Amino acid sequence: MTMTTVPTLTNPSDGRIEHRIEDRPAWSELIEEVRESGQYPTTAEAERITRIVLSALGGHVIGDERVDLARALPEEAARVIASQIPATRPLTAAEFVDSVAARIEGATPATARWDASSVLSVLPKRIGDDLLERILGQLPPGYALLFGRAELASPVA
Repeated sequence: MTMTTVPTLTNPSDGRIEHRIEDRPAWSELIEEVRESGQYPTTAEAERITRIVLSALGGHVIGDERVDLARALPEEAARVIASQIPATRPLTAAEFVDSVAARIEGATPATARWDASSVLSVLPKRIGDDLLERILGQLPPGYALLFGRAELASPVA
């Protein structure tokens, strides 16, 4: 973990800004986890894939969950997520993987699924089960597997 100084508006009436120290994981730690998870040969490749997957995810997580996700991740990851315009319609997990494939030259649905899972599967331990469940609750069925979690079918009524 690294310590990050975060500017915070403490008194809106006088515009005074105070800096507080916040524990945030380092971008390099996240990239190393993705490199190991996806067995990428270089850090640069892991970083490229991480940026692509997080930017794809950023348009599909909205509201408090998007804010909380950004807070739980390294500052660079938060910027990638927050810079995305919210999607006009939710993508199924398969469509999400296809959107990742479209952003990676030469990718197939199988390699894009590997890439998406390599990034998303390292997030649960960083963001916690509660936030993960809230995020999965926003997304259509099928995303849990991309995050390395089993997805149980709802009972048929």
